[in-house]
Amino acid sequence: MSVNELSPDNDQAAIPNLKDPSLLKDQCYVDGAWAGTPDLPVTNPATGELIVKVPRFGTAETAQAIDAAHEAFASWSQMLAAERCKLVRRWYELQMEHLDDLALIMTTEQGKPLAEAKGEVAYAAGFTEFYSEEGKRAYGETIPTHRKDARIVVINQPIGVVGAITPWNFPMAMITRKVAPAISVGCTVVSKPASETPLTALALAELAHRAGIPKGVFNVIVGKSSEIGKELTTSNKVRMITFTGSTEVGRLLMEQSASTIKQVGMELGGNAPLIVFDDADLDQAVAGTMASKFRNTGQTCVCANRILVQEGVYDEFAEKLTKAVAAMKVGEGIEEGVAQGPLINQAALEKVEAHVENALKGGAKVLTGGKRHERGGTFYEPTVLTDVTTDMLFNTEETFGPMAPLQRFKTEDEAIAIANDSEYGLSAYFFARDIGRIWRVGEALEAGIIGINEGVISTPIAPFGGMKQSGIGREGSHHGIEEFLEMKYMLMGGL
Repeated sequence: MSVNELSPDNDQAAIPNLKDPSLLKDQCYVDGAWAGTPDLPVTNPATGELIVKVPRFGTAETAQAIDAAHEAFASWSQMLAAERCKLVRRWYELQMEHLDDLALIMTTEQGKPLAEAKGEVAYAAGFTEFYSEEGKRAYGETIPTHRKDARIVVINQPIGVVGAITPWNFPMAMITRKVAPAISVGCTVVSKPASETPLTALALAELAHRAGIPKGVFNVIVGKSSEIGKELTTSNKVRMITFTGSTEVGRLLMEQSASTIKQVGMELGGNAPLIVFDDADLDQAVAGTMASKFRNTGQTCVCANRILVQEGVYDEFAEKLTKAVAAMKVGEGIEEGVAQGPLINQAALEKVEAHVENALKGGAKVLTGGKRHERGGTFYEPTVLTDVTTDMLFNTEETFGPMAPLQRFKTEDEAIAIANDSEYGLSAYFFARDIGRIWRVGEALEAGIIGINEGVISTPIAPFGGMKQSGIGREGSHHGIEEFLEMKYMLMGGL
């Protein structure tokens, strides 16, 4: 079968208006070829319609992909860094050339507004561009010797085959943030995207194919999560697992990886506090809260989940935020002016409902929203709740939806204590203008990423990762290549 053909037995509705329909794939990409029988349905969360079916790979097919990556590693890791990175750079250029199509595929399978999807493609491609340059800088070091007849050299070498497991909420960025640094420094990858959103990943594989990245270097498989995950974590040929997703699944993958003592990189759950102090610029705080809380329909690991507002500005902030939230247009991502799309599935919708119901039973009040949207399906109204308390469900669980709960506090110390009272420590936000407070609070918050007077904190050039049960390691920035490298110390004697 040609790499540009859909399987004839695929009962698919396709995606209209793609400039390059050949980017829509219905097979997995293994060892430079398309493989597998379409079986697993991928649906549009805004309409419930079938887009296309993809294969349902399991243990045996995963082992084949690992073998392909293992075989490719020998030559790919020995290639000059400049040669590898030239191919990765071409992959980046193709991502940008096909930005509109990648965004349309993403919106169709994931539901986010098209403008957000275009922003994600550019952001995701930024990782590919950054690591096409940074991959040439896996520097080692020389250490002043302890003996006159010896010299000490430290070098960095690619760790080997990498298993990359990514979630549905950012179908492109979570892949390039892992795969681009891995392949740039000489690793090979078996990538397992979420079954809800595999089409963006398969389109990336097609672009990697066109960029000339050799067979076996980047493999994309879809299917049974438990079987694929277990094979990746227990195979002796896989030397590193990088995962973005829930803390619960991350814990399981770490346990399984322990059997072969693998390197692991884990970007896990969050429960981000957002604090508005009484000296904040409230318009700035509202804009930052909107960006943090309602981006991607509240379905991000760094979304503000607990919004703490100092009592002196509580009412004014609540009024301004409610006005902004009530003005949001809800609809299918391809519609003009839509600011919020559907939730990914029924389970996500029911979780938001449960959190709202729990808060209302505890005495919270609805300022706007608070129920399923009239469009039906998995659409939910953007919601603002007031008078929430720390004993409500959202304080211990990620809502992962468009619910903004506002809680009062009195003092700076109280806000910090509430914010840090969580097993998670991925991101935190606060709004203040006093320079002393900015330093005190920034240093006191227990999170790996702090947004100060800003609700959007992600960029390829800065390290992304958390503390406590929010994960291990960092992605992005020059630190993002470190977990894909092995440090080797060489002592040269007899000189």
